[in-house]
Amino acid sequence: MSRGAHTRDTGDERFMARALELARAQLGRTAPNPAVGCVIVRGNAIVGEGATGDGGRPHAEEVALEIAGEKARGATAYVSLEPCNVRSSGSPSCSQLLVEAAIARVIVACEDPHPLGTHGASRLGAAGVEVMLGVMRAEAEALNRGFFKAIATGRPWLAIDGDPSTYDGEFDLARNETYEAALDRLGKTGSTRIFVRPGTPLAAQLGARGLVDEDKS
Repeated sequence: MSRGAHTRDTGDERFMARALELARAQLGRTAPNPAVGCVIVRGNAIVGEGATGDGGRPHAEEVALEIAGEKARGATAYVSLEPCNVRSSGSPSCSQLLVEAAIARVIVACEDPHPLGTHGASRLGAAGVEVMLGVMRAEAEALNRGFFKAIATGRPWLAIDGDPSTYDGEFDLARNETYEAALDRLGKTGSTRIFVRPGTPLAAQLGARGLVDEDKS
């Protein structure tokens, strides 16, 4: 199993770019799970692809494997986030499903920091699947920075943005609630990406307190 730095391969990057495109289209629709894309390639042709479903299920790998069917045997899977090692529901994990489908090679953009997701790559490698990490890592990490922040801090990514289409919801403040407490509450509900509208007093106040992660105004 290869876990080192990725050597540039335009073919790998082309298919990973498609996986990221699929994931990006689901931003704001998959919380509390990350938005993930998966592309299965055999003979330089895509035989299955998918993204995380609304509400976080099904996972991208499940969708792509179902479409690929028997064509997944001996194929390469491009996944924008490390396939999960364990599922909270108790159903087969994505790493297990990839092994059972006889996928020969899995290209992963970046690791999954979630306690249930981490070590999926190791599970694949232990089963004899060739694994490469780090293809378009920066793009994948930027895509799911809200998920990564929520895992690390318990709070969602907060942006000043007039376009709500890629967010889980809008920042709101309950009566007698501090800004920090509101972010903690939103994180506990599973939100990973939250926006506040530009040009509002609330946006200015959140920015002044250093709570804004990104300003798109």
